[in-house]
Amino acid sequence: MCSIFKKYTLNILLLLMMFLLVNIAAYSQEEQSLQEITVLLDWVPNTNHTGMYVALERGFYKEEGLDVNIIQPSEGGPAGLIAAGQGEFGISYQEQVTFARTSREPLPVVAIAAVIQHNTSGFASPVEKDITRPLDFEDKKYGGWGSPVEEATIEALMEIDNADFNKTEIVTIGAIDFFAAVQEYVDYTWIYYGWDGVAAELKDFAINFILLQEYAPELDFYTPVIIAREQFLAQNPELIRKFLRATEKGYQYSIKNPETAVQDLLKHAPEIDSEIAIASQKYLAEQYIADAPYWGVMERARWESYAQWLYEQGLIEKMLDVDDSFTNKFLSGEGK
Repeated sequence: MCSIFKKYTLNILLLLMMFLLVNIAAYSQEEQSLQEITVLLDWVPNTNHTGMYVALERGFYKEEGLDVNIIQPSEGGPAGLIAAGQGEFGISYQEQVTFARTSREPLPVVAIAAVIQHNTSGFASPVEKDITRPLDFEDKKYGGWGSPVEEATIEALMEIDNADFNKTEIVTIGAIDFFAAVQEYVDYTWIYYGWDGVAAELKDFAINFILLQEYAPELDFYTPVIIAREQFLAQNPELIRKFLRATEKGYQYSIKNPETAVQDLLKHAPEIDSEIAIASQKYLAEQYIADAPYWGVMERARWESYAQWLYEQGLIEKMLDVDDSFTNKFLSGEGK
């Protein structure tokens, strides 16, 4: 009886080992069959990127046969790296794409989806500074990154509000925290409401916020956007559709389940303040699609009007070829 039992047990163990080996082999084959894709971020991981981390963590990319690696570039924006073939997809913004395509040595990058439908950035200041409109920039100090676009934007908004641009001071402060900047160095600065704005709400730090497009509709540019290289788009149309289909699924999940979705982001970026991240995610859940017919879609008129504005400000030397700069054709909502 004992020998029969031992033989039976041995057979069970052999079957289990065979089962495990078959499954390991199948898993390895599945992993090998996935197509590797690299996505370059524009900045540190944040709630603008949550949909991609959701797609990564919940297997949406794998369902499309993709092995996606999301990385943060060591320095500089992703446009140059994507143009050089250092990644398949990048997170950029309309301004960067416009500059890239109108430079003396144009970069062949194309925007293929808008992550957020409207520009959620603007000028913020503590309420005690009493800056409620561009006219109030007079006799105040602005702190920014030292970009010509910042100066042109401030000047344009002040002109619209009949203010004297020469009466505001502009200094470069770099990437100083918003709260430290306006409490110690300057009166107002440029923020994305989806992060610093909601953080101010959580901290009970009362601010005034001036949304750019409230004064200049042409400043309702797309930020951020997903970009890819022209040649890559031409050679891999179905792969592009698979990537965007899974990415859209991630953002749709983030819209419906912001508090759950943000945990997928935090898993990859535990250094982020979780309380701010949750509040930011709830805010952006309303912004990813907003009033658009579907996620990712972009309007030609908005690309054209912002490029025209940049040209009139002397920030680009020639007008942008809008039709070559963005496309909606790879989005799942296109044609519906």
